[in-house]
Amino acid sequence: MIDPVTAVLGGVATFAVTTIGVPVALGAAGFTGAGIVAGTVAAKMMSAAAIASGGGVAAGSIVAALQSVGAAGLSASTTAAVTAGGALLSAIVL
Repeated sequence: MIDPVTAVLGGVATFAVTTIGVPVALGAAGFTGAGIVAGTVAAKMMSAAAIASGGGVAAGSIVAALQSVGAAGLSASTTAAVTAGGALLSAIVL
């Protein structure tokens, strides 16, 4: 049986990580609203992606997606989906 308290707590924890932890982690890696910060993990990833694709970072690549999230944050629908998934996972596992 699924415990509703566990599901709610799992959802709250996942929501906190999604809305606070992800942007903080991406900012620390160098993916910011002002662009990719020189000398960071993000800059190294961008360089490797550009070399691999012949000079530019391909739209839809992981580097482009991370920079998008670092600059604008996660969309409401993505946050809701991840939160719901965390709640469900918590209810099933715990």
